[in-house]
Amino acid sequence: MRIGEIAALVGVTSRAIRHYHHIGLLPEPERRGNGYRTYSVRDAVLLARIRRLTELGLGLDEVRDVLADDEGRELAEVLGELDADLARQEQEIRDRRRRLAELLERPVGTEQPVPRELAELLGTSPAPHSPAAARDREHLALLHSTGMGGEGFAALRALADDPAVLGLYERMDALASASADDPRIARLAADLVAVVPDAALESVPDDGPAPTGFGEALLADYPPAQAEVVRRVMTAMTDRVNRRKR
Repeated sequence: MRIGEIAALVGVTSRAIRHYHHIGLLPEPERRGNGYRTYSVRDAVLLARIRRLTELGLGLDEVRDVLADDEGRELAEVLGELDADLARQEQEIRDRRRRLAELLERPVGTEQPVPRELAELLGTSPAPHSPAAARDREHLALLHSTGMGGEGFAALRALADDPAVLGLYERMDALASASADDPRIARLAADLVAVVPDAALESVPDDGPAPTGFGEALLADYPPAQAEVVRRVMTAMTDRVNRRKR
């Protein structure tokens, strides 16, 4: 049989057969004087087995193990691993669908796909049109996605009902083009720290509200005066956390 004939017989493509030859999965038969490969029935049996194994979901390296007989793993072992992997994939799909269902039910006003507890916080922002508030929402979503913040998000939910927060965002926005030595910085930083509830600090690590590298990147995302406010807030929160834990 020529390559096209064995491909049609087994139900694979000639390209697949050539790939199997290239990676050493299927031995390449000798060529006749005319340059054509001639395949035997044994080649077809082996090729059919390769096809069945790949249809079960085995990768080509796993197929190679099965075909290696004594040098490889037993088929039952490989299939058992495949079954376990499929079970993990099924669980991941269920988890993703659950999160998707939560996102579909998120409150009106949340402009990005985030988990329910964070959506409830972002959807009740007291300053929806504030650039500083928008940056806060982006940072909170990033913190949540990296596993930082934890239960502190629920505690921050109380700030949405505090009328003083709107004024704080307005004061932060007013510093957008100010210098890092603006006299308004110290007072604003102190007022921001004062409104953060103690419960929001429970999940803050001992080294502060953000790891060093992330903290530096966070500050770089702000204009100079606003960055100085955030730096002072982070320092004050670290001190406050350490005092609570003594």
